[in-house]
Amino acid sequence: MRTYDPTDVSLRRNPYGLLAELRETEPVHWCPPLDAWLLTRYDDVKQAMTAPQLSSDRLRPFYESLKDERRDILSGVMRYLNEWLVFKAPPDHTRLRRMMNPVISPRLVQSMRPSVRAIVDDLLAGVSRDQPFDFVHDVAALLPAYVIMDMLGLARADFHKIKGWSDGLRLFIGTARGVPDKYQRARDGADHLAAYLREQIEQRRRAPTDDVITRMMQAEDEQGKLGEDELIAMCLLILFGGHETTTSLLGSSVAALLAHPSQWTLLRDTPELMPSAVEEFLRYDGPSHSIARVVTESMTWGGQHMKAGDRVFAMVGAANRDPRAFDRPDALDITRSPNRHLTFGQGIHFCLGAPLARLEAQVCIQAMVSGFDRWALDGSEDQAIDWLDAMVMRGPTRLQMRLENTSQT
Repeated sequence: MRTYDPTDVSLRRNPYGLLAELRETEPVHWCPPLDAWLLTRYDDVKQAMTAPQLSSDRLRPFYESLKDERRDILSGVMRYLNEWLVFKAPPDHTRLRRMMNPVISPRLVQSMRPSVRAIVDDLLAGVSRDQPFDFVHDVAALLPAYVIMDMLGLARADFHKIKGWSDGLRLFIGTARGVPDKYQRARDGADHLAAYLREQIEQRRRAPTDDVITRMMQAEDEQGKLGEDELIAMCLLILFGGHETTTSLLGSSVAALLAHPSQWTLLRDTPELMPSAVEEFLRYDGPSHSIARVVTESMTWGGQHMKAGDRVFAMVGAANRDPRAFDRPDALDITRSPNRHLTFGQGIHFCLGAPLARLEAQVCIQAMVSGFDRWALDGSEDQAIDWLDAMVMRGPTRLQMRLENTSQT
């Protein structure tokens, strides 16, 4: 029985065969390469998302265990990541979520549909017809970045430097395995992002504007307003979470449709299926590959003894293909209903940005399906698509393809 080794390039391309084996033979699996437990069944993963014995504060114990130069390198990173909602527990989580909910509300997201469509149209207008292009680089990375930057009131011209800094941070947060200098790159990214955002906050103190940064600065509860480190941390979370996750969702959705032309045809002919299709993309090969937790007290789970301090990866991708929860789980079915995937989490940590990610995916995929008659990979799948080196995130980093509108040729 193989174990899960995230440095295996073949697993980056397709982890689902091995995850299925683990799910059936050893659903609570000790993984030596990760020095962690893997949970692969739907019920276990769902339970792990809310279990009181599993803490979402996974980075701080790792940081505090460091005894070498990595501790000093990561100090600047942890200053802000410790303030992220995804790593917080009540009551701190409750306070921050209560303050953020009205700032990034479903009403705000729905009001953004015309601007999202305008960005999509502009990006697709720049795509060469019947010439190969990288969908991730030219569309999937730019759409969510521009949407988030517009929300925050940041200049789109700053995207490329922000993306470079964010990529450094992703290496640490995403648990990249094959990058030896990932801690220094994460520190450099965090330092540059924090300095950039600190200046943005200062500008709004002098002259408030109608954007999410200003609204976060104005948010207040009985304990007062957010501190500056909290503001920077929330901006970082919105930038990182709203950008990286949606980029992966867009890339994996397009990859899924390229691999399933009958589903592409069905979606083209039945556009009202788009919301259902996006839910299926989220389930079939979603951007949340796993969630990481830390055991807070020794316990038995699935017949295995877990010690306090052990790390646990609840494998969302495996849960979303569990035949106990989904009929024909390895099939892409854009009509699937119900579709209780776990990609956005459960309970208090349900993704704050889920409505925006859904909106962007619906608008972008609809524009591509209705605007182009032919989609094709530029070469074989192995040649055309590269995948993230990460444990907690999944998605293409490169997707070479061609689009053609035959009605205009």
